[in-house]
Amino acid sequence: MADTTQTIRSFYDVAASREFSRDFLFRVLNITFNRGTVFGERDLVYLRAAKLPGRDITNVASKYMGLAFNLPGGVTYPGSDSYELEFYCDANSNIRQKLEAESRRTFDDATSTGEYNIPTAASILTMVQLDKGLNAIDQYNLVGISIRNVGEIEYKIAEGTGEYVTFTSTIAYHYFELVTPSEQT
Repeated sequence: MADTTQTIRSFYDVAASREFSRDFLFRVLNITFNRGTVFGERDLVYLRAAKLPGRDITNVASKYMGLAFNLPGGVTYPGSDSYELEFYCDANSNIRQKLEAESRRTFDDATSTGEYNIPTAASILTMVQLDKGLNAIDQYNLVGISIRNVGEIEYKIAEGTGEYVTFTSTIAYHYFELVTPSEQT
């Protein structure tokens, strides 16, 4: 007898009982920047792609007689300086215009001024991981968001086929909070 019960049949039993998360069972619910620029569900229905953030515990090596003991250290959030969102571009570019306005509020090169303050905890992006009934499994709040980039849109005038266009926008955040459904209000 094998030393493990991880067989095709045990995989099938567990997979049938737990199922799989699907790549479309995720939504960004709102984006609120420091100065009150808000993106709600009518804007975010155009959000094409995003991802759940990662979280790393740094390693602290403590050496004794040549042997390194690996101790847990502080936390870092990989990609927190460049969290990317991809949007379908709506026909009137309303979403992109709101992002451009937020970018100019942060720093306006016409006046060399801006509101490039430290983002507060009220500056937040809220996203949920969903089950097949579109019920929240977990909620993630990216805290202290601020805009970094409004990406380009590529139009193909000569070779165009009428395909929709997309663009990306990049934000930064300080950290994220995980809120389980029982903690949500």
